[in-house]
Amino acid sequence: MLVLAIDTSLDACSVALARGDVVLCAQSQTMSRGQAERLAPMVREVMETAGVAFVALDRIAVTKGPGSFTGVRVGLSFARAMALALQKPCIGVSTLEALALSEGEAGLRAALIETLGASYFALYEEGAPLVAPTPIERGEHDALIAKMAKGKSVSLVCPPINAAALACRAARLDPAHFKPAPMYLRAALLTPSAGTS
Repeated sequence: MLVLAIDTSLDACSVALARGDVVLCAQSQTMSRGQAERLAPMVREVMETAGVAFVALDRIAVTKGPGSFTGVRVGLSFARAMALALQKPCIGVSTLEALALSEGEAGLRAALIETLGASYFALYEEGAPLVAPTPIERGEHDALIAKMAKGKSVSLVCPPINAAALACRAARLDPAHFKPAPMYLRAALLTPSAGTS
């Protein structure tokens, strides 16, 4: 199965193409802004380098948050539009799940995202969530790991996202259970003022 994976949810723009567990091409560029301008050219470069036509894709995978509000929207919009145009399934994977399970699903695997305004955490055992993606107080992950792991070893993964690992894993995911809908774990910072709509 040929999978194109996209991540723009954090401080990078990353694209990878994989056939099964074989990565054909991958690119990643660190950036806090500009993903919208860089994503389409990067996808084209990856496909051209791999010598693969877009119509050959079997599915598209994308991180759906939590992360940068704009970054999440950029990645999801692009991936869904491409999937619609190609009439292929689009897989949406939590940014925390993509991080935690980037090196496999065996054992206890956790992911932590810390930004200036928020921290997010998730913990998985054998690929299933023990602690679903959730906002936490900064530093709270240590107590959560200690409570849930009960002395077992935990692999804790922090950004950046490995788009190549996501592309390989997405081939095994059921599109019915991985919808490409944004995962926002906190309310928007701005609220409309009185008298506006």
